[in-house]
Amino acid sequence: MSGNSDPLSPRAKLAVTAGRAAAAVSRAAGRGSGSVIGGRVALKLDPDLLARLATHLDVILVSATNGKTTTTRLIAEALRAAGPVVSNALGANMPAGITSALAGGSESRFAVIEVDEKYLSGVARDTDPKCIALLNLSRDQLDRAAETRMMAEHWREGLAGSKAVVVANADDPLVVWAASSSANVVWVAAGQMWKDDAWSCPSCGGVMQRPGDDWFCGECGFRRPTPSWALSGDHVLDPHGSAWPIHLQLPGRANKANAASSAAVAAVFGVPPQVALERMYQVQAVAGRYDVVQFQQRDLRLLLAKNPAGWLETFTLIDPPPTPVILSVNARGADGTDTSWLWDVDYTRLTGHPIFVLGDRKLDLAVRLEVANQSFQVCENLDQAVQLAPPGRIEVIANYTAFQDLRRRVGN
Repeated sequence: MSGNSDPLSPRAKLAVTAGRAAAAVSRAAGRGSGSVIGGRVALKLDPDLLARLATHLDVILVSATNGKTTTTRLIAEALRAAGPVVSNALGANMPAGITSALAGGSESRFAVIEVDEKYLSGVARDTDPKCIALLNLSRDQLDRAAETRMMAEHWREGLAGSKAVVVANADDPLVVWAASSSANVVWVAAGQMWKDDAWSCPSCGGVMQRPGDDWFCGECGFRRPTPSWALSGDHVLDPHGSAWPIHLQLPGRANKANAASSAAVAAVFGVPPQVALERMYQVQAVAGRYDVVQFQQRDLRLLLAKNPAGWLETFTLIDPPPTPVILSVNARGADGTDTSWLWDVDYTRLTGHPIFVLGDRKLDLAVRLEVANQSFQVCENLDQAVQLAPPGRIEVIANYTAFQDLRRRVGN
């Protein structure tokens, strides 16, 4: 391996080869990219393979409830200014998928890796990252993931003693509490639109005070740290106070926040903000998100939203009424089978939009929209929804497996 003084052992090479073969069989059978099954096979043959594959790489881990796939892409583009990058660009963010990604990185300098929140501590232990980006924590997959403060505590314990530079969102109290166990933290004022998981102090349980953009606990003194990087409108402010313009093809305030965190990560490796931000412009879509596709002679924009915080951000992206909106919700294993989160989303923000509802849990969503006094139609499938929608581009918002279903239907 290029740059690796400790080449892979015969066992590790066999594991990589077997993993690639399993992935190829999975792809040939039409079962997806094969990255997860390939990684599982490889780790069965060599349980230490992830650590071995990471030894020659400068590893950057990215974790959050929302925005980690996009931020991983932005960081990867920025760091390509400094050397070759391997990344799990398709979003397979648990150890098996990460192992598959790194198996293709023998000639790379950097590994930019999206990590599921639940697996961050373990992956950090195995890969010895140089940098860890922590963006946000909010409720998601309530049947699988821990309550948010428990997840923050898991991060906090896992990061204690880490030598990595932690780039963390100063506006999210849960992230700040988790990152505060680290010796070397770069704070970024990236904003926090969804605040409903951060009204109690993660340190003592007291009530958080939130005047303006600031926050603090009046009981224990836990408070927002002073950021060295900040998102300010359409600019990133660096630690020297210089303002660098953000030009993205990706829409919305949330992606500008992702760009600000990404610029801070790139700077850790010597890539200047101007260069990093210019390279981020190349990203047009991320695993189908934000793509505009043609279907039945109509333009559909595909938007992914998996939890209350994500839906709130997504509602700020869509075109104003009377733009038609299709909503699709499933509750399969990858989504989390608990749909109670639908009641935490403010669907009154869709007032004035013609709404069309589909997906496995369309009736759950219909009840929620009824209570929110929204006008909607329940549809059997995407074809029917598109036929019923009035003229104009259609905004399509779906959670994880519903989004994958829709992508397959439109051939994306």
